[in-house]
Amino acid sequence: MSPRTAAGALLGRTARLRWVHLVLGGALLMPFWLVGSLVVLPLAGGGETLLSGSVSGQFGAYALALPLAALAGLFPLVRPLSVAMARALCGVDGVRFAEGPARGPAARRRTAAWFTLHVGVGGLLSGAMLALPPFAVAVMLLPVPGVREFLRVPASLDRTWVYLLGPLAGLAMLLALAACATAAGALLARYAPVLLGPTPADRLAAAEARAAELAVRNRLARELHDAVGHALSAVTLQASAARRVLDRDPAFVREALTAIEDTTRRTVGELDAVLGLLREGDEAALAPAPTLAEDLSGLLARTRATGTPVDAAVETDIASLPALVSREAYRIVQEGLANSLRHAASSPIALRITEAADTVEIVMENALSEAAAPRPGGGNGLKGIADRARLLGGSCTAGPDGDRWRLTVRLPLTTGRAGSAGGAR
Repeated sequence: MSPRTAAGALLGRTARLRWVHLVLGGALLMPFWLVGSLVVLPLAGGGETLLSGSVSGQFGAYALALPLAALAGLFPLVRPLSVAMARALCGVDGVRFAEGPARGPAARRRTAAWFTLHVGVGGLLSGAMLALPPFAVAVMLLPVPGVREFLRVPASLDRTWVYLLGPLAGLAMLLALAACATAAGALLARYAPVLLGPTPADRLAAAEARAAELAVRNRLARELHDAVGHALSAVTLQASAARRVLDRDPAFVREALTAIEDTTRRTVGELDAVLGLLREGDEAALAPAPTLAEDLSGLLARTRATGTPVDAAVETDIASLPALVSREAYRIVQEGLANSLRHAASSPIALRITEAADTVEIVMENALSEAAAPRPGGGNGLKGIADRARLLGGSCTAGPDGDRWRLTVRLPLTTGRAGSAGGAR
């Protein structure tokens, strides 16, 4: 190792930060050491004090302080404080540390072990950093006249060779202290991710939080796709139909423009709600979708305003459907209509909603054409419909049926399944 490399290892930025980490460990040990001193020094006798006690008394207080520090390390909040210091000062990649307070016995034990190691090693090195440098400097100044008398060097050491070796001995002491501090810092950096890293329980909690976040994001994606996608398809076709008959049928144009205004106003409100959730992270802020009873007629009217005939047969009392089933059924009908407009705009749409055996069935058909074939790369409309049906415990089938494209969705009306699906949302 070259002198420059050795100097970098002992005095470089990483080494200096780890020294600071060790000093902080010594500072954290002080309260426990003071408590240990109050117990040990009176037992030692001889009128010893905190500052003038014997070496054995000082180390006795240190030995008693370590178990006290281990007990303090069991508190959950010790881990985030320790992680913050280790992440900033130990030179270890921050992703290797656990986040949040220690939960569970295993995490608390590991945190207590780390805290004890940190304050124990830091206390020893901090004491050495306070005591050794002044002594080393004094040894280096032995050749200076008057220093020997001031330091009261014993006669047995009053030798010329001792004075000549003083500077070298003092420098060796300082280098040894720097090497010990560097080794101690490297030791803590090695064990920091081991003792402060995530436990299996932490990884499970992180996975569950990630799954919950993805579930919310998937729900937002479905809401945006169904609401905004349907609106854009409808508005595009409404504007196209109005343009084609602008000179011949002013009444239809007015109806189409009114439908465009209504569609965009409703969609802007839904878009604001979803974007508000993205900004604030509060799922309760997301306004629920309309139900079939609230807006099925409006949805059909806006679709017909595109110039596409829609033959709807509702053979059940949609007002009596459970709210969750009715909302999801509304989104399914909305997306089914949007798919028909997107892939087969000129084809009449047949919609039938029936109820039988505690199941509501939604069937939507339109003429099969090349436009109805799946797009390159596919889309998310049918997948979103299938997801909504699955979350309610239902089923979804879609595909060609002779010369027709048919979408069939069955949703159970049982309270138990509807309740569990509501929780899944």
